[in-house]
Amino acid sequence: MKGWLSSSSMTPLQDGTLSHGTAIRRFCAARADQEQDQGEWDDAFFDIETWSSSRDSSSPPCSWASCEETNFIDSVINTSLCDEVNEDAPPVQDLPMYGVSHESLEEVGNSLDYSEVPLVPSGLADIEARGINEGLELVHLLLACAEAVGCRDTRLAASTLHRIWTFANPCGDSLQRVSFCFAMGLKSRLSLLRNIGITGSLTGAVTNDGPLVTREEKMEGFRLLYQTTPYIAFGFMAANEAICQAARGKDCLHIIDLGMEHTLQWPSLIRTLVSRSEGPPKLLRITGICGATFSDLPELNAGMQAIINEANALGMPVEFRALEEAPSPSLPSIDQLQLREGEVVFVNSIMHLHKYVRENRGSLKAILTATKKLNPALVTVVEQDANHNGPFFLARFLESLHYYSAIFDSLEASLPRASAQRLKIEKCHFAEEIRNIVAYEGCDRIERHERADQWRRQLGRAGFQVVGLKSMSQARMLLSVYGCEGYSLASEKGCLLLGWKGRPIMWASAWQVNPLSSS
Repeated sequence: MKGWLSSSSMTPLQDGTLSHGTAIRRFCAARADQEQDQGEWDDAFFDIETWSSSRDSSSPPCSWASCEETNFIDSVINTSLCDEVNEDAPPVQDLPMYGVSHESLEEVGNSLDYSEVPLVPSGLADIEARGINEGLELVHLLLACAEAVGCRDTRLAASTLHRIWTFANPCGDSLQRVSFCFAMGLKSRLSLLRNIGITGSLTGAVTNDGPLVTREEKMEGFRLLYQTTPYIAFGFMAANEAICQAARGKDCLHIIDLGMEHTLQWPSLIRTLVSRSEGPPKLLRITGICGATFSDLPELNAGMQAIINEANALGMPVEFRALEEAPSPSLPSIDQLQLREGEVVFVNSIMHLHKYVRENRGSLKAILTATKKLNPALVTVVEQDANHNGPFFLARFLESLHYYSAIFDSLEASLPRASAQRLKIEKCHFAEEIRNIVAYEGCDRIERHERADQWRRQLGRAGFQVVGLKSMSQARMLLSVYGCEGYSLASEKGCLLLGWKGRPIMWASAWQVNPLSSS
């Protein structure tokens, strides 16, 4: 544990079209049983509190009727839009572009290193003539490979993955780029399957694939995502507005930030507090719970010191302290947080609580219980609005492919394909996130995003009640800054939702202790 930072401690600062309906029935003997179970799964999912540890999460119920498959593919590839674009397009021979060769992509997939992708010239005419069919083929191949992996048919999975590299391209259109990330996730899971231990479980299996990026690169990707899209800024804005509203008339504020890794949220909050009509608070304390493995504490402290200096110049004292310990049933505790009499406590979690969702949900429940014991005035929760925590691999794969396809489509609308910023965002932020969802199980899988309704149930059971967010106008203003049509906003059950073309992406909420709940 480190001491508090304050003003007194200032420092400088393949080939042919694959029939997916036929292919999926070759994958495993358990197909009939899985199809029979599908309806029960659809009805029961949201009521399941604890996933059975005996269920094989690598063998999901995944057979689709032809129309269901088509509907899914249509949701990923808007063919009517492609036709419209092709009709209006200028002569294709006048529009050169760059692609990536099949051999190069497979080599890159094997190395999992974006930086080794060589760009080679290719004609747009040839690509556009095949564009829609290749997009359909690519989705078919991804689904076929995912089923083969889920049924542990490593030979079929490997051959299908080999064909995926024909179409996936980290420098291509949004579908090619997101498919490249999912192909790398499938490759990692295939590697784990080949190294499964005596238990037959993926958990703890050894893979030769290392991290795609360093911690520094990951943070750079996060910062670029924050700067170029509204997804992160939306969460900061909603949480900060809720904190400021709950802090009206309060002089001593203490914000406990779960999973703190950066300082991006705080400058805006401080400026808003300074400008409030009754004057700034007499003291703002921020405690960052960083986790025992956090390695960038000096940089975090330096960034916070700069914020402290700015706040002092504006007439508001700010203190900061980092706890290098991961949240647990005993943390945060009153003693470790050094809570002071008279201060108003806020708990802030931006895309962090999902990391503590496990098959038995015990860890999340313990953290929420410990948070409730602090009697906070407000708990702000911002999460990805997606179902990436189901017990069946293929269902999780389908949902995540749909979700990230929407995000990559929004990046396509915001940034050119040759943008270095876009490549860093996709490589450094989303690729590793997708790989964790697709490749890993058990304690190794930490990106366990859930839908808003599931979060409402969990927080309600833990003794919290929702506090309606009143920042829709601010959210609209935020979106106007980015100058990109396609983003959507909604208010639902007191929470705010940010989406892309109607597909929910982010969910923001605020909570307080329910006085009727048992202690």
